[in-house]
Amino acid sequence: MDIDIQRYARHISLPQVGLEGQRRLHDARVLVIGAGGLGSPVLLYLAAAGVGTVGIVDNDKVDLSNLQRQVLHSTSTVGESKVESAKSRLLQLNPDIEVFVFDMQLNPDTVHTVFESDWDVVIDGCDNLPTRYLVDDICFLKKIPWVYGSIFRFEGQMSVFNYCEGPCYRDLFSEPPPPKSIPSCEEGGVLGVLPGVIGSLQANEAIKVILGIGEVLAGRLLIYDAETMNFQTLQFSANLERPLVKDLSMSQSMFADEQWCMARTNEGDVDEGEASTSDTMFNTVTVQQLLERRESGWNPFVLDVRSEGEYAQARVESTDFQIDHESVTSAKDSIPKNRDIVVLCRSGMRSQIAAMYLIQSGYTAESLYNLEGGIMAWEAVAPNEVIRN
Repeated sequence: MDIDIQRYARHISLPQVGLEGQRRLHDARVLVIGAGGLGSPVLLYLAAAGVGTVGIVDNDKVDLSNLQRQVLHSTSTVGESKVESAKSRLLQLNPDIEVFVFDMQLNPDTVHTVFESDWDVVIDGCDNLPTRYLVDDICFLKKIPWVYGSIFRFEGQMSVFNYCEGPCYRDLFSEPPPPKSIPSCEEGGVLGVLPGVIGSLQANEAIKVILGIGEVLAGRLLIYDAETMNFQTLQFSANLERPLVKDLSMSQSMFADEQWCMARTNEGDVDEGEASTSDTMFNTVTVQQLLERRESGWNPFVLDVRSEGEYAQARVESTDFQIDHESVTSAKDSIPKNRDIVVLCRSGMRSQIAAMYLIQSGYTAESLYNLEGGIMAWEAVAPNEVIRN
């Protein structure tokens, strides 16, 4: 097929892309799991860029509450299947591409159907942890790079896994957290533009992988805070002690475990009947609740899991210990097991990950409290207790 010089003129004028790069995009096959908040910008920019073959996996229908962030869909498509709504919109944007839809949930029963085709890149647009581990395992076995994205409230994360034999998701999170320990977007809320930022960055990384240009975000986890416009990058490497993935049995076991509620769709919104945050494995506490309980004699161990740089700029006066969330299990000797522990970060996302790490290391969930809103909430409620340098 001839390349549409006019449509892709701004790409072709880039020395790093050119006509040959545009042909690579046209020949590429990219699978996107989820046509929701993250999938919306991912799919729009892949189609606009001229990625020749796009696959979409989602088993949900468009709901009015989706439109605050799922800009791929519209009011007129409410009630339609997301994959068909997405396909129609993408072909309106670029009729030169092919779009294959899989109106199904990605699970151990459907994964081989979806991955029967040879995909060059896979992009994750879900917050369903069993599905995410399944994606990591199938991509590892098939040697396919995949682009990870995750959002919660005002914070987002992304990375590229399995790129040029680089680290996988299981290297960063070797074991899944306890079931129901992570609130969904419906439970915790999400800023509407946040998935637009993270999804656009995911599309950017996928295009770089296809073109073989730039420095791909492999072995690095990007953390974005929309409230402060702060980007932070954490490095990680292969975990040689994690179990080797030889088949899909480890991820299949998560789907078989009744504790994992599979009511979530690929985008991560929760159907009726999903567990609420009160069912999560660790406790949550607001700053106001903490202060009130402290007046009654509660004396929790306050653990700050932000970076050293963030801690140096501002800290809560009553902090007992600081260590970044990724390294929290290496400091078990400094974190007591006989006291309640309040874990805080900037806005409450990294502290959840730290709490899950601690549970995996033998701390009881009942003694762990994630501080909602982090130090930002503390400063809003009790600014006199926050020391700024």
